[in-house]
Amino acid sequence: MQEQLREEADGTILFDAEVSPQVDADWFDPDYWRGRDALHVQQGGRGGVALIRTPAGECVLRHYRRGGLVARLLGDRYRWGGANRTRPFAEFRLLAAIVARGLPGPLPVAARFCRRGGFYTADLITRRIDAARTLAEYQGEGRLDAALAESVGVLVARFHREGIWHADLNAHNVLVTPAGLYLIDFDRGRLRPLASRWRLANLRRLRRSLLKVAGPGHELAVFERDVWQPLLNAYQRTFAV
Repeated sequence: MQEQLREEADGTILFDAEVSPQVDADWFDPDYWRGRDALHVQQGGRGGVALIRTPAGECVLRHYRRGGLVARLLGDRYRWGGANRTRPFAEFRLLAAIVARGLPGPLPVAARFCRRGGFYTADLITRRIDAARTLAEYQGEGRLDAALAESVGVLVARFHREGIWHADLNAHNVLVTPAGLYLIDFDRGRLRPLASRWRLANLRRLRRSLLKVAGPGHELAVFERDVWQPLLNAYQRTFAV
């Protein structure tokens, strides 16, 4: 990766010059891509996901948005604490570390913050992962079997062995593709010293998510036997290697 900074009138951009040296403020403007018939918006999440066709290939443009009650007060603004502590720069660099370790995560292309006094707004561009569906979709369709559950366990263990903590490990942030599985959305994630406490908390979060997607009509005993135990066994085997 060739990390570079670009100062613009309305913000500061961090980008990988090896992926594309052309990144500027227009890349973060959906209307710019819409005017070139290069924008597709997918619903879901907070405000949907913008898919953009760029000179660096098809990418995902994500505007950082708050959730919960605080969103009513601050909207899409975050408190300023320095450039390196902004959420897009932190996620960009964590993704770069993930790629450098050979782990299956999104390739970071560019990040930007726009500071306004004591607050900032933020955006991130990553390369799109082709032919991907979420683990939640597989679970909702009844297609999450023991083999796929084992693959998820291996995936999570690989990240945990490198000390990579995912702040929101859930079934929507695991992507299933013909080429393999990926983890996405590392906002607020970070590298941590290896410890069982945060690893187990991550796994519990994933378990809650899978049960929520399965719905109240799903038998817990069947879930434990066919999904969770195979996942956990594969996780333990992989982490121990």
